[in-house]
Amino acid sequence: MTDSISAAQMRLSGTQARAQDMPQAQEPALRQVSSQLEALFLAEMLKASGFGEVSESFGGGQGEAQFTSFLQDVQAERMVQAGGVGLAESLFNALKEMPDDL
Repeated sequence: MTDSISAAQMRLSGTQARAQDMPQAQEPALRQVSSQLEALFLAEMLKASGFGEVSESFGGGQGEAQFTSFLQDVQAERMVQAGGVGLAESLFNALKEMPDDL
């Protein structure tokens, strides 16, 4: 039991050291990727909720239906720029702690 605890402590200290040793140049790239992933997630949630669906009575026809996904994508990006739902920060922290050799 103590062996597994000490092994877990060694892994944890290694993770903390990797997070501290991460080059500062990688942080903006990780933040950008995290924000993009959150935007993709939010776009899918907007699609599932029916945001931007064409109304039957006064819809814009096929053109509006085809461009609805662009509206959902832009709306999701704007949501992330306004602070999002916190998913990007969680993803950033998780990516920052990942070992470089994966």
